[in-house]
Amino acid sequence: MYIQVSPLHPGMESFGAIGTALGCTACVALGGLVFAAYKLGLLYQLFHKTETKSPRHGGESVAEVLRAHGVKYVFTLVGGHISPILVACEKLGIRIVDTRHEATAVFAADAVARLSGTVGVAAVTAGPGLTNTVTAVKNAQMAESPLLLMGGAASTLLQGRGALQDIDQMSLFKPLCKFCASVRTIREIVPTVRKALAIAQSGTPGPVFIEFPIDTLYPFHLVSKEFGVKNPPKGLMGKVVTWYLNNHLLNLFAGAWETRDVSPLPVAIPHATDDQVQKCIELMSRAKKPVILLGSQATLPPTSAEDIRKALENLGIPCFLGGMSRGMLGKDSPIHIRQNRRDALKDADVVLLAGTVCDFRLSYGRVLNRRSKIIAVNRDKTQLLKNSDMFWKPTVAIQGDAGSFLVRLSEGLKGHRCPEEWPQSLKAGDITKESSNRAKADEKTDRHLNPLKVLHCVDELMAEDSIIVADGGDFVGSAAYIMRPRGPMRWLDPGAFGTLGVGGGFALGAKLCRPESEVWIVYGDGSLGYSVAEFDTFTRHKTPVIAVVGNDACWSQISREQVPILGSNVACGLAFSDYHTVADGYGGKGHLVGREDEDRLSDIIGQAQKESQEGRAVLLNVLIGKTNFREGSISV
Repeated sequence: MYIQVSPLHPGMESFGAIGTALGCTACVALGGLVFAAYKLGLLYQLFHKTETKSPRHGGESVAEVLRAHGVKYVFTLVGGHISPILVACEKLGIRIVDTRHEATAVFAADAVARLSGTVGVAAVTAGPGLTNTVTAVKNAQMAESPLLLMGGAASTLLQGRGALQDIDQMSLFKPLCKFCASVRTIREIVPTVRKALAIAQSGTPGPVFIEFPIDTLYPFHLVSKEFGVKNPPKGLMGKVVTWYLNNHLLNLFAGAWETRDVSPLPVAIPHATDDQVQKCIELMSRAKKPVILLGSQATLPPTSAEDIRKALENLGIPCFLGGMSRGMLGKDSPIHIRQNRRDALKDADVVLLAGTVCDFRLSYGRVLNRRSKIIAVNRDKTQLLKNSDMFWKPTVAIQGDAGSFLVRLSEGLKGHRCPEEWPQSLKAGDITKESSNRAKADEKTDRHLNPLKVLHCVDELMAEDSIIVADGGDFVGSAAYIMRPRGPMRWLDPGAFGTLGVGGGFALGAKLCRPESEVWIVYGDGSLGYSVAEFDTFTRHKTPVIAVVGNDACWSQISREQVPILGSNVACGLAFSDYHTVADGYGGKGHLVGREDEDRLSDIIGQAQKESQEGRAVLLNVLIGKTNFREGSISV
């Protein structure tokens, strides 16, 4: 009899399993060690040197990238967390413009982005410095302005441990920005800033945020003093703590000053397909009563405003211009229609929404005729189709750049023009409505000056190259109907967010971008309070703007509806304050203008222009009465 013996003894199976388990454990342990070495920077330090004697600092890396991207200005309110960035930028020829409030710094950067076609840049200190910018950053997001906000932060080892001005800044800005990053080592600065600048301009432009812990910006010899432990624990724990801090310091600066590419990364811009453009060409070629609604997005790079203007004039289609596109067709274009938009949209057979959104400004799409063919072009898919599930439906929806689309549409319709009787009939309505409005400017108010007369006078006398900054409610709403930007990119308003307080920052950025132009701020007396202190900034930085304040001692846009609906003017009343004296105190020139000056309005405005040319910021404190020109409505 033969007994069959298993080739592997049962005991041997156990040893095999144990060996396998031990091998797996060893692999896991090895992997864990490798990962720990990676996280601690030990692997990187094996191949990259830490230059402990170098006097250089992280602010220099930031400045080098900004200069390579053509940044000319950095707006700021100074703080110790960000001083190295400011000093380094100044040394490289980037102008540092310090303001009296962090929000103004961001608003100024926003204006530069809109007018220059590059990214606007602001830098503020940690904690409250950053929280002060939140409204301005949100405004830039909704206005689709490419903007880089740089903020200081507590050092990398002290974040979350109760350091001065240490809060969770990333959580604050992630909902507001396209991209947020916190730099952890100096070697990350260059690639992070390059990436942020590209993202800010790509797709739908918007703000980006980079947090710089203070130890990533100062030189090694200063940071190393902060890392030293005066009385480390004794024994093994003391050695571990000392080693960890020393390694963290070395990793922070490892490879910091190696040569890196600082040139701009490619910017991704969506464009309409040839098939989409062709379909729109066919729709427009059959249209009898087409209308174009142009929004701010149409002014974005890469298509120049001049190319867009030529395209619109070649098409000959009546245009309503909003936001930054105001002035696109000059002062008196036969195809620029300013009044009776609702009636025109009711009669139109084809409507082109070129960067215009169906939000509250178009009654969520309800003003569009359901029988009209609607062409919608927008870089942002959400904005492109906003409220299309309820009140309107696009015939053609194109996620792409509006400016380049208009140029291609014009080229495809070469030789074809809109029937002339259509824009002529709309223009006739314009003339009738504006004549009626002009007559209202000659009416006497119960007291003080008629605000419509003041605005007409400014419009008639301001220089052809003027830039108008709108910051207010009732008075500014009237200005939007009366004042006519003379050319493209010569009107700045907050955009869809309706933010008050943009005036000082927008005017500052505009005057720096266009120093040869007159810059007019149209203020309500309520909105002036947010940025009147920037007259100090205008004086120090030699940016002589002209401010016209419609002073009716009231938040009139609110009072107009609050009083008849709720029967009370509570919280709406202000005073006829001496704002002109405030301007004087900040180094500007202030003028009080009342009813007794009515016959001298032209002379007073001319004097303000002369004083601005001589280098002084001017504030006209114009006492105005009440009119019934604009009847607002609460958007529900």
